[in-house]
Amino acid sequence: MDTLAGTLPGGYWDHEGILHRRFELAALTGREEELLAQAAERPAAALVTEVLARVLRSLGSISPVPEQVARQLLVGDRQFLLLRLRQATFGDRVHAGLVCPWADCGKRVSIDFSLADVPVFEAGDKGPVYSMTLSEAAAGRDRTASVVRFRLPIGADQEEVSGWLAVNQAKALSLLLSRCIRDVGDGTPPGEELVDRLSPLARAEIEDRMRQLAPGIEQVMEAGCAECGRMFLVPFDVQRFFFGELRTDSELLYREVHYLAYHYHWGEQEILAMPRGKRRTYLEILAEEIERLNDGA
Repeated sequence: MDTLAGTLPGGYWDHEGILHRRFELAALTGREEELLAQAAERPAAALVTEVLARVLRSLGSISPVPEQVARQLLVGDRQFLLLRLRQATFGDRVHAGLVCPWADCGKRVSIDFSLADVPVFEAGDKGPVYSMTLSEAAAGRDRTASVVRFRLPIGADQEEVSGWLAVNQAKALSLLLSRCIRDVGDGTPPGEELVDRLSPLARAEIEDRMRQLAPGIEQVMEAGCAECGRMFLVPFDVQRFFFGELRTDSELLYREVHYLAYHYHWGEQEILAMPRGKRRTYLEILAEEIERLNDGA
């Protein structure tokens, strides 16, 4: 499967107010694998932006899709596209191993599931900006500050707060809210000062409303242990799963390129432009042919 088409659960609003949801996605090639192999220290959010800009052939009427558009996609849409990119590159089935979390078991467990079965939540109310009214307890005495307008988090927000996540999650969340909240009814301008003035309950209500509105995929899966027979929940971080599975050892990648170039006399760029599945198919054919020739010698 070299390409995959579909519809974003959210969508991208352009500067003219047009919503773009239909997309066409190409499978990863050796060029993207090379990027991932050489970018181990780069923030994941920035890598997602660059990879999506490389593999998105179209988004609505936008073609090609520049990095700036990939950066402006909703976080849930970016997760969804990573899931579909994995399907286009490796297929639908996922095989993984983990350890049963029950203390009296702890056995190795193999899980097998279809990406097509991962629940996708579509944004019912699709708008670039949303409005909500805080509860009386959250707004406090000043009821003029009860109406909040905000947008949902996008890739650019992830890139901006990524440096804070590992050292100060509270700071990262405050920065995220300051970027997403457009205004409060009392006219307070957007920014970190506005977020600092909000009560903890107000922030909680805004965060909860964002979660309700945001599109995305289910990030918790149920699994069963074949040894003890009990069920447990497994976090499914699609971004971590995607990069963990696709970070290729650069030495292995270049050995594959060398092997194909040596036998087929293709150039490096020609080989790196192949989808991963096609490259691996040629490697398997070569291995079978060499084995056949050796057996016949």
